[in-house]
Amino acid sequence: MNANLGAASALFLSLGALSAHVVEVYLQATMISVDKDRVQLSMRLVPGVAVFPVVFASIDTNRDGAISERERRAYVERVLRDVSLTIDGSRLTPRIVSVDFPAIEAMKGGLGEIKIELVAELPSGGPHRKLVLENHHQSAIAAYLVNCLVPRDRDIRVIAQNRNETQSFYELDYDQAVAL
Repeated sequence: MNANLGAASALFLSLGALSAHVVEVYLQATMISVDKDRVQLSMRLVPGVAVFPVVFASIDTNRDGAISERERRAYVERVLRDVSLTIDGSRLTPRIVSVDFPAIEAMKGGLGEIKIELVAELPSGGPHRKLVLENHHQSAIAAYLVNCLVPRDRDIRVIAQNRNETQSFYELDYDQAVAL
């Protein structure tokens, strides 16, 4: 996993966690890192105190008060079904790199982050690319945040980032040098 992506993601959410507990929403923050041949997504999902019961019920499907490995996997698969990622109009299939669930008590207090690291291979393309991310996971209680890191590769240049009002839809336009 890209070290810059992990560090920026940690900083991004730790600053928010220090200032206040998440209360009324399910914060879903996604950091994107684009390379020539792949895109990395770092998702941080933080259930607020008021919505924790809804989120926890969707994870703890056997209602035993604990989160088993099977329930973790099933929940991450559900998140992925609610997320769409395309490049230049072609659907990408992200694969899970890592998943980390916090202690249940931390989530109850609005501080526990479910961390999901994803990567998707990019097909070759022209010099101008358009990446689109849509996230509809738990949309009734969600607050979405999406941003892109500055590419490490100097041959990739971010042109524009566009979002809808809720940030459930994000569009990244970027240029890249094409090998001849």
